[in-house]
Amino acid sequence: MAVQPEGTPCWADAMFSDVEGAKRFYGEVLGWTFGDASSEYGNYTQAFVDDKAVAAVVPPMPGQESPSQWCLYLASPDAAATATKIRENGGQVLMEPMKVGDFGTMCLASEPSGAVFGVWQGGVHEGFEAVAVPGAYAWAEVFTREPEKADPFFAAVFPYAQKQMDGGDMDYRMYSLGDQPVLGRMQMGDDFPPEVPSYVNVYFTVSDCDEAVAKATELGGIVRFGPMDSPFGRFAALSDPQGASFTVIDVTRTQGEVPTSTDV
Repeated sequence: MAVQPEGTPCWADAMFSDVEGAKRFYGEVLGWTFGDASSEYGNYTQAFVDDKAVAAVVPPMPGQESPSQWCLYLASPDAAATATKIRENGGQVLMEPMKVGDFGTMCLASEPSGAVFGVWQGGVHEGFEAVAVPGAYAWAEVFTREPEKADPFFAAVFPYAQKQMDGGDMDYRMYSLGDQPVLGRMQMGDDFPPEVPSYVNVYFTVSDCDEAVAKATELGGIVRFGPMDSPFGRFAALSDPQGASFTVIDVTRTQGEVPTSTDV
């Protein structure tokens, strides 16, 4: 598999105080199986669909306990250079670029409105081994109250072209590499509680949205929004029992016309 173009969403992981609980939940909801915990790397545990790596879960380091949340990584040919651009354009580097054995180099950062994301310079681990199949990554969106900060930041740090979705009552933009949209940006409205910070929302593909929602709630998850139909698929926003938010989408069940968009 070729190294992903710069700015491509290439990996997702989450930290859970109860890793076994997370494995049970996502194993049931998304059909994941799990590899052995890598004690050399903080018991980092990869999740698989049909023997292809799709995400990972990890316990917090001692003293690093924090709310569980999914982290999306964007591909970089040079994590140190990307970290420099993040600083130069008003973002924060939360964890300096760090080599992870021969797997690659990681960095954690936040954009100027506060949404946290990762940077991944692939080594032997180049990222997702499957996407857009049930259980695998489908899409992601930056949710922010300050798009006027997020949009120029991402365009400066990564080689994104941007398109603004036309019409409707929501401010939605797509970041593209060439003609390929790779990331969305949604302005958070008044329906978001003021204490909810900017964040990156990760979508995972499912074969049946309603079935996935039923399974998630049965296991202690919470439905935040949906299920609802859209031109892109039937989707629902969920939180797992440990509070990490994510979205499930059945991309085969679409309804309505895809909105037009304008180059920015």
